[in-house]
Amino acid sequence: KANVLFFKNKPASKDPWTKDIWFYDYRTNVHHTPKKSPMRQEHLNEFINLYNGKNIDKRNETWSDDNEEGRWRKYSYDEIIARDKTSLDIFWLKDKSLTDLDNLPDPDILAHEIIENIESGLNSFREIMETINGESE
Repeated sequence: KANVLFFKNKPASKDPWTKDIWFYDYRTNVHHTPKKSPMRQEHLNEFINLYNGKNIDKRNETWSDDNEEGRWRKYSYDEIIARDKTSLDIFWLKDKSLTDLDNLPDPDILAHEIIENIESGLNSFREIMETINGESE
């Protein structure tokens, strides 16, 4: 799980340039595994369209009081600054796995997903160590 931040390079100013901070929550209720459900380009298409890099002044939130499942939401600079330690770790979507215990995957599926994630993590660490040690395959 990761956050991606985009900044525009602006000259220093005593007043913040940032007025709104946009968030796209792609971690809540989204599950990818390296083997059975890998993340693909098409999984990011909604974000790319909503980001609207060519016309950022025309962005529209998908979250609202009427659509609490919307993944694209903005917060004002003042809302962020008012948060404890100015944290950008913001959640607004409800994690269905915590509220819908009757629809959990079978234990063997969960166990396989855990094993896949651990193996993937180990492989990533091995690659890092190989890079650090100057080894190659």
